[in-house]
Amino acid sequence: MKTTAKTYLCRMLEKTLQQQVEKGTMLPLMEEFYTIQGEGYHTGRAAYFIRVGGCDVGCHWCDVKESWAPEKHPPTGVDHIVANAAKYSKTIVVTGGEPLTWNMEPLTTGLKNAGLDIHIETSGAYPLTGQWDWICLSPKKAKMPLQEVYLSAHELKVIVFNRHDLAFAKAESEKVSSQCKLFLQPEWSVREKMIPLITEFVMENPKWQVSLQTHKYLNIP
Repeated sequence: MKTTAKTYLCRMLEKTLQQQVEKGTMLPLMEEFYTIQGEGYHTGRAAYFIRVGGCDVGCHWCDVKESWAPEKHPPTGVDHIVANAAKYSKTIVVTGGEPLTWNMEPLTTGLKNAGLDIHIETSGAYPLTGQWDWICLSPKKAKMPLQEVYLSAHELKVIVFNRHDLAFAKAESEKVSSQCKLFLQPEWSVREKMIPLITEFVMENPKWQVSLQTHKYLNIP
């Protein structure tokens, strides 16, 4: 089949976009929004969220499964993302999907140059790239974190779907630094069953704290 000039240009454009995504100068942006951080150590703080598409960890209870396929989300230049973020908040939260699927260095460099505080929410399954003021590690059994992320984490947030996750949380807490903040968070769909178990666990193990998805109670993003 003869390749037309239009087809050739489309292929070249697609290849160029893919190269920029691989470099991290463009990212598959799912959504970005200004809201209140609803979980973990920084609960209640106004923050601008950048949700990046792409994740192969595959948690069955994930509430943003639409983020998994990166091809569904348009490659967006990090300069554009940074410019939007700087309009709204000093605190920026990069989440996903799994943001460390991609090279985060160009994005965080831009955000840092804008004088912003940068947080990441990650499963830790991929190498740590970028410059972060706060790393929230939320480990998943399907694809465990890398050692470097355990050692760098400021916050360990374990999602509790069943009783066995409490033992998992204890094991994971032994892999992070002694300064790392420890949180247990009930998975939303089973929160009524898990909250009593989490409450009892935290009272018996007071180095842990409870995290709730307060943004869902507030009915905000």
